[in-house]
Amino acid sequence: MKIAIAGAGAMGSRFGVMLSRAGNQVILIDQWAAHVQAINEKGLTVDTETGSSQVKLPAYLPADVQEKPELVILFTKSMGLANMLAAIEPILGETTKIVCLLNGLGHVPTLEKYVRKENIFMGVTLWTAGLVGPGHVKLVGNGRVEVQNIDPAGETAAKEICDLFSQAGLNAVYSENVIFSIWRKACVNGTLNTLCTLLDCNIGEFGQLPQAASLLRQIIAEFALVAKATDQVTLTIEPVAQQIEALYDPKQAGLHYPSMYQDLILHHRLTEIDYLNGYVAKKAAELNLATPICQLLTELIHAKEALLVK
Repeated sequence: MKIAIAGAGAMGSRFGVMLSRAGNQVILIDQWAAHVQAINEKGLTVDTETGSSQVKLPAYLPADVQEKPELVILFTKSMGLANMLAAIEPILGETTKIVCLLNGLGHVPTLEKYVRKENIFMGVTLWTAGLVGPGHVKLVGNGRVEVQNIDPAGETAAKEICDLFSQAGLNAVYSENVIFSIWRKACVNGTLNTLCTLLDCNIGEFGQLPQAASLLRQIIAEFALVAKATDQVTLTIEPVAQQIEALYDPKQAGLHYPSMYQDLILHHRLTEIDYLNGYVAKKAAELNLATPICQLLTELIHAKEALLVK
C-alpha cells in the first residue's frame, strides 16, 4: 500500500520503518527541514536494543509532496494538525484514508474540515520512541495500536487497516470504543508527560516518588469528570491509575522520557499541554466544573515554555 506518515518524528518514524519493512511504499512528511534533509542524505538512523541501522525512506517537506497516498497516518503534534492538513490537502483524494494517532483530545472537528467523515479513523498507540536528533530515532520496547472508524460505514476499512498494521508487527486491534481509549491514553499523557516534564525525570523515577500515587489519582479524577460531561465516557480512577503505574517498570516504559519531556526539556519546543490538561481545564470552565490541578499544571507548563522556548 502507498502510505504517507505525516509527522515523521520519533513515533511517525517508528511506524514508517515497520510498515516499510513489511513491504509497503512509505514516504515520510515532516516540517523539520534538517530532519528531512538528514533522512534523504544518509537514510534514517534507527537505534534498537540489538544495534543501529540505516533505513532508506523518501522524506519530504509538506509543500514538496507530489505522490498521492492511499493511506495517511497522522503523527503531528496536536497544535500542528491543522497546518499539516492544510499543507498536504492537495494530495488528499476522495478515497484517501486518514488514521489519526495523535496524543491529546479534540481532534475530530479539525479533521472534518479537510477530510470526509467516512475516510477518518481514530486510534491510540502505546508504542514508544525517542528522537535523538535530525534523521536519528531510538526504538525500544513493544506496544500495540487500537483503531476505529468514526463513520458507521467504515468498520470494514478500519479492520483492514488493523490487518495492515499487524502484518507490520504493530499489534493492531479493532476498537469497539476508541473515544474511551483516547481519553484513557490522555490520562497517561496528562499525568506522566506533564509531571515528568515539570519534575525533570523519567517515568520510573516519577513512580518512585512518595507523592506519585496521590498526584496520579487526583489528575485522573479531573479527566474523568470532563470525559463524562463531554463525551459520556466513564473512566474509573483505580483501573486507569493501575494501568499507568504498570509503566513504571523498566521492562515497560520506566526508562522512557515522555514526548513532552523530549519536546520541551531536550529540544526547547512548545508542548501539547493545551490538548491534554489544558483541554480538560478549558472544557471544565465551559461547563462550570472545577479542575484546579489541570489548570495549575497547564499554567506551569506554559511558564516553563516561556523560559525555554525562544
